[in-house]
Amino acid sequence: MKIATWNINGIKARIDAATTWLKSASPDIACLQEIKCAEEAFPKEAFEDLGYNVAVHGQKGFNGVVLLSKLPFDDITPRLAGDPDDVQARYLEACVSVPSGVLRLLNIYLPNGNPPGSEKYVYKLAWMTRLKDRIKALLANEEPMVIAGDFNVIPAPDDVYNPVTWTEDALFRRETRAHFQTLINLGLTDAFRACHDEPHRYTFWDYQAGAWQKNQGLRIDHLLLSPQAADRLQSCEIDPAPRGWEKPSDHVPIFIELNV
Repeated sequence: MKIATWNINGIKARIDAATTWLKSASPDIACLQEIKCAEEAFPKEAFEDLGYNVAVHGQKGFNGVVLLSKLPFDDITPRLAGDPDDVQARYLEACVSVPSGVLRLLNIYLPNGNPPGSEKYVYKLAWMTRLKDRIKALLANEEPMVIAGDFNVIPAPDDVYNPVTWTEDALFRRETRAHFQTLINLGLTDAFRACHDEPHRYTFWDYQAGAWQKNQGLRIDHLLLSPQAADRLQSCEIDPAPRGWEKPSDHVPIFIELNV
């Protein structure tokens, strides 16, 4: 089974790119983030025509996450527990049935958090704590689980083109990375690092200052696996090609192959 994640950066602007890539790569499940539209405005038919079941948790003009699955959803849970006042559309959880039993999917769009010291950074860290609590509870089920999405976290110096210039950025601050490490310490596996040890492989290049052309990127899109999913991991790859397409997202897809 192929499972992909991609911050599409606006579905209306990138629908052609999204459908083109899905036709070519043909993932069984795809997690999209930052669709920037409400649920009723999401172009479901374009993806249903490709054979996908569609689950949307949207928000007009901002955020928004979508799950696409060639398998039917057994259940769908929008919103991250822990803060009833949080109205930002950043989390979508679902289960699908696979030959070995059940596969749980968490599609996340973690807050950016900049600038540090602001309420945005406080929200980011609080959101990460809520995510940790949810994952910890779900791990008790001892089932294959994939946490996929744009984490807005640079885990290590090898994941950024120039670590020194990012030291105080919300994506790379020591406190941010410590919170990310608490997720890993629950028993999760970073799928890309389980398959690759080479530095400077990126999933994001800014639109500004020729970042793409200079390969000044960041690895901030991740697939984290429960122990039961990690045992089934076959491969993990980043597909940088869509970043060079016309009107691209500033992120590119990353995907895993699981033996389910």
